[in-house]
Amino acid sequence: MECVVQGIIETQHVEALEILLQGLCGVHKEHLRVHELFLKSGPNLGHVTSEVRLLCNLEHPEPWTVKHVGGALRGAGAEQISVLVRNMVESKASKNVLRLFYALGYKLDHELLRVGSAFHFKRGAWITVTVSSINKMLKLHAIDDTVPVTLGIQVVEVTAPATSENYSEVAAAVSSFCEYLAPLLHLSKPGVSTGVVPTAAAAAASLMSDGGGTTL
Repeated sequence: MECVVQGIIETQHVEALEILLQGLCGVHKEHLRVHELFLKSGPNLGHVTSEVRLLCNLEHPEPWTVKHVGGALRGAGAEQISVLVRNMVESKASKNVLRLFYALGYKLDHELLRVGSAFHFKRGAWITVTVSSINKMLKLHAIDDTVPVTLGIQVVEVTAPATSENYSEVAAAVSSFCEYLAPLLHLSKPGVSTGVVPTAAAAAASLMSDGGGTTL
């Protein structure tokens, strides 16, 4: 399972967000340049459509990541949690994995290029924060010929792996961490749009002038 929240931030405030994240996490950012391919199963693979995401980190081209995102946790308990808890299966594969899924009957639905930064750290749980622009290819697999989908906006995603036994604790850790980012952006369950934060400009200006020296 994984716990996840998402939000958006104006590109002009991304540097301030990265300063804040580095101060909070105590780790340096990793450059992010990921080619994502979204595949859907064909009619020969059953009545229920299966979706699989293949990810190639262009900074480290092998191995590829195969990710299947399942259904979200439901019920009264899930509604009271501020993060989305969902089933997830992830594994590593060689660069031939796309050819394998084509042979199995999967079809390419769409592909994206994510460019930005990532932070990996432990703060009550193993948390990953990615800040990235989303770009679409003008031609099939043309990673050097893209146009931004989120012009002037970057997508922020906070994820943490969990199990059926500890997802409550992990969700609480993610929620607690997100409170520190509130002056710059709102983070909510995927699909729930909250827009940009009115206080972002002032918070970013303060962080930039301080240079990340404030103890948090």
